Amino acid sequence: MLEDITPYIRALAVRRVGNHGDIEDTVQDVLLTVHAVRHTYDPARPFGPWLVAIANRRIVDGLRRRGRNSSHETPLDVEQETIPSPGANFQERSLDARAVRAAVAQLPPAQREALRMLKLEEMSLKEAAAASGMSVGALKVATHRALKTLRKLFERQANKP
Repeated sequence: MLEDITPYIRALAVRRVGNHGDIEDTVQDVLLTVHAVRHTYDPARPFGPWLVAIANRRIVDGLRRRGRNSSHETPLDVEQETIPSPGANFQERSLDARAVRAAVAQLPPAQREALRMLKLEEMSLKEAAAASGMSVGALKVATHRALKTLRKLFERQANKP
């Protein structure tokens, strides 16, 4: 049904939304709303007016939201844009990476392993539990403790004169 009504909603949005870049966002917003409030449709009543009422309200809401946002924004000219060169902050990044590696090396082995699997390799808890032999709860605790320890280490380094 959503695929069938999409061209109609897009036609409504094209007539009302001035910026062509916002049309697809508006269409998606209307489709999400129709999906979320589908339980309010009464099959004894016509579908078209129900759909148009939802679409018109979401379109107007989007126009208001964009109007509020644009009233607070200042457009930049091309001359005002700054784009750093790719190597501009290379030295800081390498220092940060070394500091993180050194801090992770100070962690107990279980915490270091849990952090590696869950945060660096992005394994799920089940995958990490199977790979490490630790329970899901133990992995959660080890990861939490590892992050807490790293936070404390970096706070101490930041507070040093």
